[in-house]
Amino acid sequence: MHVAIAGGGIGGLTLALALHQRDIDCTVYEAAREIKPLGVGINLLPHSVKELSELGLRDALAATAIETASLTYYNKHGQTIWSEPRGLAAGYPVPQYSIHRGELHMILLEAALARLGPQRVVLGHQLTGFENRGERVRMGFARLADGSNVSAEADVLVAADGIHSAARRQMWPNEGAPRYGQRVLWRSITEGQPFGDGRSMFMAGHPDVKFVAYPISRKLHEEGRSRINWIAELSVPGDTPPRQDWNKQVDASVFATPFDNWKWEWIDIPALIRGASAIYEFPLVDRDPLPHWRQGRVTLLGDAAHPMYPIGSNGASQAILDVRSLADALAGEASVGAALDAYEADRLPKTANIVLLNRQNGPEQVMQIAEVRAPQGFKHIHDVMPRDELEGIAARYKQVAGFAKPQVQLQKA
Repeated sequence: MHVAIAGGGIGGLTLALALHQRDIDCTVYEAAREIKPLGVGINLLPHSVKELSELGLRDALAATAIETASLTYYNKHGQTIWSEPRGLAAGYPVPQYSIHRGELHMILLEAALARLGPQRVVLGHQLTGFENRGERVRMGFARLADGSNVSAEADVLVAADGIHSAARRQMWPNEGAPRYGQRVLWRSITEGQPFGDGRSMFMAGHPDVKFVAYPISRKLHEEGRSRINWIAELSVPGDTPPRQDWNKQVDASVFATPFDNWKWEWIDIPALIRGASAIYEFPLVDRDPLPHWRQGRVTLLGDAAHPMYPIGSNGASQAILDVRSLADALAGEASVGAALDAYEADRLPKTANIVLLNRQNGPEQVMQIAEVRAPQGFKHIHDVMPRDELEGIAARYKQVAGFAKPQVQLQKA
C-alpha cells in the first residue's frame, strides 16, 4: 500500500511518521517550496503528547518546549475565576507542552526526512484535485517551481491541506467560505520577564475582550527569562471578516486600546503588547461538521476535516489524534475502504462535537458566565459560580475532547 499525504503541516508530517512506524509506504506533498519555522505558539495537550511520545519525539519536545504546569482563568479585573494544574502537575503520565509552532514543525520535518528519506517529502506541489480510479487514486498538483500541472497515483490519498483544502472543496463544492465567528485574534510573541512560575498559562476577560498568554521556550526559561506567546481577541461583528487577507501583519494600534488598563500585580498586558515583534491578525473561523470525509480512496485529516475555533488548546492536538486513528485503521483493517470507514466512524463524531462545543466557548465559558453574573467583579468566585459548576465545565470539556485522565494511558512496553 502506498499512501499520498497532501499537506506537510503538523498533521501531514505526523501521519507520515505514524505510517512509517507501521511499515506503510507514504509520500508527503507540500505546497510550500521550502518549509520554514513560521508561526507563533501552540499547546499540545497530554493526549497528543502521548501520541508524539510513542513516535519517539518526547525528548525533542522536552528540549524545546515548556512543560505547562497550570492554567488560570481571570475576569477583566484580574480576579481569579478558576485555576487548575495541567499535564504532569495534574497527574497525567505525560506533560502538556507549550511550544513555538515552527519549532514543532521542524521537529516533525527532521524526523520525517531522517526516517522516510528526503525523496518522500516533495515540496512545491499543491494539490489541485483527485480522481478515484478503481483500486487507485490519481492526484493533480500545481508545481510551483514552473507553474506546470503534474499528476501522481497512490492507493490512498489523505488530504491534510488545511481549512482551504482542495480535496474538501472538490468533495463539497457548494460549501462556500469558512464560517466567521464575529471575532478577530491578534497574535504575537514578546520576550521578557516570566509571569508566575514561568510555566503558567492564563486567559483573562470574556469572549468580547480576551487576552491569552503562555511561555513557549525552555531555553529562555532556564535563563530566567520568557518567550511569551500571546493572543488578543475582540468582538468584531459582521457576516464576513473585516479583512479577507488572512495572517495579515498589523500595528498594535488596531486593537490595543481595550487592554490599556489591564495591568495587575502579576502581569502588565499593555507592556506585553508594546514589546511584541510582528503582530498577526486572524479572523476566528471554522466550518460546519460534514456528513462524511471519505470519497472512494480519499479522506480528510486535521483542519481539512474539522477546522475549529482555537479554544481549549485543541486544534493541533485533534489532528494528531486523527493520525493515530487513521494509521491504526490502515494497518489493521482488511481493506482500504474498511480502514477509511473505521477512521471516519471513530473521529468524525468526536471532532464534530468539539467544533460545536468550541462555538459555545468550550471551557472558556467560565469567563463568559462570570462576566454575565458579576460584570463589576466579585469578592470570591464561589459567590458567583459554585465550585462544582466550575469543576463540571472543565471536566466535561476534557471528556469530550479526549483528554480526561482515564483517556490518556501510555502503551506498555
